[in-house]
Amino acid sequence: MAADRIELEAATRLPRKDAPIVLYDDGEGLVRIAADRLAALGYNNLRELDGGLGAWKRAGYEVFGDVNSYAKAFGELVESRRHTPSLPAEEVAALIANGANIRILDVRRPDEYATMNIPGSISVPGAELVLRAGRVAPDPASTIIVNCAGRTRSIIGTQSLINAGVANRVVALRNGTIGWTLASQQLEHGADRHGEIGLFEGAQARAREVAYRAGVRHLGFQEAHALEKEAARTLYRFDVRTSDEYAKGHLRGFHHYPGGQLVQEIDMAAPVRGARILLTDNMGVRADMTASWLAQMGWETYVLEDGYDQPLETGPAQILPKPDPSHRYRRPYEGTNASMGAMQAYLDWEYGLVEQLRRDATHGFFVI
Repeated sequence: MAADRIELEAATRLPRKDAPIVLYDDGEGLVRIAADRLAALGYNNLRELDGGLGAWKRAGYEVFGDVNSYAKAFGELVESRRHTPSLPAEEVAALIANGANIRILDVRRPDEYATMNIPGSISVPGAELVLRAGRVAPDPASTIIVNCAGRTRSIIGTQSLINAGVANRVVALRNGTIGWTLASQQLEHGADRHGEIGLFEGAQARAREVAYRAGVRHLGFQEAHALEKEAARTLYRFDVRTSDEYAKGHLRGFHHYPGGQLVQEIDMAAPVRGARILLTDNMGVRADMTASWLAQMGWETYVLEDGYDQPLETGPAQILPKPDPSHRYRRPYEGTNASMGAMQAYLDWEYGLVEQLRRDATHGFFVI
């Protein structure tokens, strides 16, 4: 959390004022500024990492680069453990050219999809896959190809459909739109094709079974209320549906975070390690699939079973103001003007994350 964004972000990202917070910088003198700002907001359990990032490195501990490395490393571990199937861009391009029986599902945010997408693909953001696969790929003989911008969301999306038992063959587009671009294939721009809700046979029961195997618990409203009262533990509550559904009616106290993005950005959404996470979704499938991944990442995760029969709050989700563009790091897969070298370097970084996990040995991940 950048020191100059503490007043904007702290209340949402650090809901418990007495949670232990360790601050560090890399010698820029930001710790004192951050501590003063947090203290002014009522946070009362602050410490400084002695010597900052430099001391951490000198002590021989692992340092991770880029953003969302927590979830990206997990995605790479999933692929290495489950051997998640994928096809290179050249092979997918040939399937498109030959009119093969395929459906290409883009699991990124809708705005990312609109910026650039694989020709003919349909926007089905990650957590929506199991909920919508029966409509977007009704023919079980169709091959479903899942893509994102790079690797993580396509790996998790592909494995979600496999875990939930969809009848179709499912593969990831290897390295996403980055891989597509590096293979000199053309992207489409401004597309507006969105998959509609349609469950494949047994999808709800299978999603619940996947969550159960990952150790997710389902709670009633009274049990969830009891969790909220436990002041000694941080509890994050997320509604993992679409933004339109959330705006039309949501449970009080639940922040909106689409399930696929929540898995990718969990280090940003829930920075308190050891916290509990409670998910809600009026149809269950999205919450179950999202919870299954968070549980495998080591979170104590719950799914709320009911609550939508009571009066709901309406209105759009709270959105944190974006950072000053001049201070914001842009991933090499964002936008359309990243260099080939930057894209390849980004992929090389992701390939090395499993080895970094091995050296670090503190993650607590498991893969069902």
